[in-house]
Amino acid sequence: MTLKGLNVRIYPNKKQKLLIQCNFGYNRFVWNQMLHMLIERYDHNPKATFLNAYALNLLLPALKREYAWLKEAESTSLQITNHDLVEAYKNFFKQKHGFPKFKSKKSFKQSYQCKCVNQNVKQTAAHAIQLPKLGRIRFKAGKTIPKVIKSVTIRQSFTGKYYAILLVEDESQAFRKTNARIGLDLGISDLVIGSDGQKIPSIRFDKQQETKLHKWEKRLARRRLHAQKAMAWDKHNKVLQPRQLADFKNVQKARLMVAKLHEKIVHQRQNYLHQITTQLVKSYDLIAIEELKTKNLMHNHKLARAIASQAWGEIRRMLTYKCAWYGKELVIVHPYKTSQICSHCGHDDGKHELGVREWTCPSCGTLHDRDINAAKNILNKAIAY
Repeated sequence: MTLKGLNVRIYPNKKQKLLIQCNFGYNRFVWNQMLHMLIERYDHNPKATFLNAYALNLLLPALKREYAWLKEAESTSLQITNHDLVEAYKNFFKQKHGFPKFKSKKSFKQSYQCKCVNQNVKQTAAHAIQLPKLGRIRFKAGKTIPKVIKSVTIRQSFTGKYYAILLVEDESQAFRKTNARIGLDLGISDLVIGSDGQKIPSIRFDKQQETKLHKWEKRLARRRLHAQKAMAWDKHNKVLQPRQLADFKNVQKARLMVAKLHEKIVHQRQNYLHQITTQLVKSYDLIAIEELKTKNLMHNHKLARAIASQAWGEIRRMLTYKCAWYGKELVIVHPYKTSQICSHCGHDDGKHELGVREWTCPSCGTLHDRDINAAKNILNKAIAY
């Protein structure tokens, strides 16, 4: 059995939406209270031992007595919030991330997580799911939900859509063995180049929506500017109830349209990458890719936007978990001189400019396609491991 994440869209009614928003607020409040307490504790006694998640959970009953409305929250979600806060501190200590930040209710992306206890999360009908504190909610998913559910995360997107991310136990699957191996070089004009000569083109979904996105971003900027002027006028004239930016419907409409266009780009890119990675895992038993330092490559401002739109890190992430799911092998190799060495004789021809897409090896006379040669070197390195 393997653990998998299943993302389903849910359609709550008005009452359920209010309960979801309340739970967002409860978990945000507990996070901020615990974070403030830990900061104050360190300021008063820097030598005090750091509290773990269990110690923070012991403070929840006292917090509920002080704030009675916290009793309406889903209890396991508050415990998970404490656990996430402790993990955020640990990542800060390991210098993986920055210091934990206070959460704001103004953030459009909100979420909270619940544990599955005594089957409080289960599918009750073909298109209905039972969720803690929310009851029965209509949902839509691309596959059947397994019976064993470990936890559920309720999330609201920037566009106001609601999703339930289920952590489920699913039967281990394995694609049939093909005894085939491939090295993959990731590029810009061609997204994936294989050592066998195949090239998968990159699709710039951001370019396809560029005109609409530019139009609505201009409208958003213009409407926000007019709203700020109106707010300043109200304040200057001492209006009793000055308006906030959220009160301007035209601003919110433009913000929503910009968010929807960005969401469409993300979904199109994700769908395309899923198709590519699934086909690769089905076709090859060993897949070799290079460990790219995307952050360093982004320093080239002429190619930064094109590099960011390729989502190379997402390709690696998908290949990692899909190879683990389906019994295939993924090898990550160092990219040192993969595009400079001749894959036929091993001669190092030195660094080539990005405009040089083909070159002839002076040692053996082989004509190389730059990207295919790099993919072959990546595969050779993986086999040598």
